[in-house]
Amino acid sequence: MNESQVEIARKDPNRVFILDTTLRDGEQSPGAHLNAEEKLRIAHQLATLGVDVIEAGFPISSPGDFEACKRIAREIEGPVITALARAVKEDIDAVWNAIKDAARPQIHIVLSVSDIHIERKLKLTRDEVLKRGVEAVKYAKELCEEVEYSPEDAGRADRDYLVETVERVIDAGATVINIPDTTGYCMPEEFGALIEYVIKNVRHPERAIFSVHCHNDLGLATANTLAGIRAGARRAECTINGIGERAGNTSLEEVVMAIRTRKDFFGLYTGIDTTQLMRTSRLVSQLTGIMVQPNKAIVGANAFAHASGIHQDGILKDKINYEIMKPQDVGFEESRIYLSARSGRHAFRHRLKQLGIHLEEPEFTKAWNAFLALADRKKEVTDLDLETLIADHVPQAVEHWILDTVQVTTGNKSLPMATVILRDKNNNQVEGASSGDGPIDAIIKAISKATGVEAELVDYKVGAIEPGEDAVGGVSLTLKYNDQIYNGHGADTDILVASTKAYIAALNKLLTGERRTATA
Repeated sequence: MNESQVEIARKDPNRVFILDTTLRDGEQSPGAHLNAEEKLRIAHQLATLGVDVIEAGFPISSPGDFEACKRIAREIEGPVITALARAVKEDIDAVWNAIKDAARPQIHIVLSVSDIHIERKLKLTRDEVLKRGVEAVKYAKELCEEVEYSPEDAGRADRDYLVETVERVIDAGATVINIPDTTGYCMPEEFGALIEYVIKNVRHPERAIFSVHCHNDLGLATANTLAGIRAGARRAECTINGIGERAGNTSLEEVVMAIRTRKDFFGLYTGIDTTQLMRTSRLVSQLTGIMVQPNKAIVGANAFAHASGIHQDGILKDKINYEIMKPQDVGFEESRIYLSARSGRHAFRHRLKQLGIHLEEPEFTKAWNAFLALADRKKEVTDLDLETLIADHVPQAVEHWILDTVQVTTGNKSLPMATVILRDKNNNQVEGASSGDGPIDAIIKAISKATGVEAELVDYKVGAIEPGEDAVGGVSLTLKYNDQIYNGHGADTDILVASTKAYIAALNKLLTGERRTATA
């Protein structure tokens, strides 16, 4: 039989348990809706991530949520499976019927504890609320061994009434006490002091594990959660990417990596496989439709990206200069040098080396100048941009022909026409014009007329361009001439211009006698 978290915590006080409520509180984000299949996919990934508890949903809310909870309880192995109920019999029955097939089920009950909620929301007295909470726990305990109780809005509650509530529900059988800062109202020092006060003043706190659940209305959810853990809580309720009601919940990845990175400060650990954080983050973002902001801690696109020339120089000398975590520890492949107009020659040369591009100084200077010109037009120069830039500006064959001008007219009701003007090594101009079955065909025929060389186009590919309206398009193509194969590459923000450059690059190789054997 599996040990309860209370039993584990008694033996190992440095272990912090992670409850993930992405499928319940996280799904309450405006616009985020998950069907049963999507919830199950996320639940499988959460189990792979190593969360200790999955809060699968709010079964009484809809038949769909009930079925999703039921499938998760039946199919997910490893974590405790819980679901939320208000302190009423019908809700508790719905939770139990949804999760009872889980290997490790838990019923989670929530009921207000602040006078604001008691008077203005429930319109009851403190005694009536306390009685309702105790009765709900007792009833749930008859169904399930593990019962969590959350006194809602504890962050704004009277401390002594909160302590009394916690004592009474522990006596009734609650095994987990979750102290929520439901409205994100508390300051970290304040919330930490609240957790410490409750644990110190409750009789027999060892009979339950204390948890924290913080919202991010003032941007303090992670700070408050960590303060609560330092004060003695040993379970944190979080969501992936920090999604949730209003401004969201505590971000799981932030709490986990703070504890891991600053083990010297906390002296604690979790059971999370941190290398799965990025994969989990992307899955949740994809299925909920809620994008992760680029500067989001731990899992944002820029979390391990460096744009400043000073930072890039420091990172290239020793990553510890500016990185407190290894990107691989959270699932990134590596740090990213963000090449832009602010980057220096050191970063540019390093990126070329990573791409396997080795240039002598004259070619490097030419590539550097081309990079600076491109960087002035773009926010970021990507790896694909660099590869196409090098192919375009550092030619690997004699430039028999250089593009001067290309003009193309096309449309759904007109015949595509292309005109090209080329210059040879002696700066003499030749011109060709032609129609074609499409704009690319018209360009090729126009070049053939201008140069007198007719080659067969056997392959044409547009590069896997990264998103962005200012992205450079990369075209790779293959020509066949006298049974020999010649490859060309071109780049431009206009894909037709890129195609023209690619054809001319291949043509120059053909004319220089550079032959590359076709590969399967």
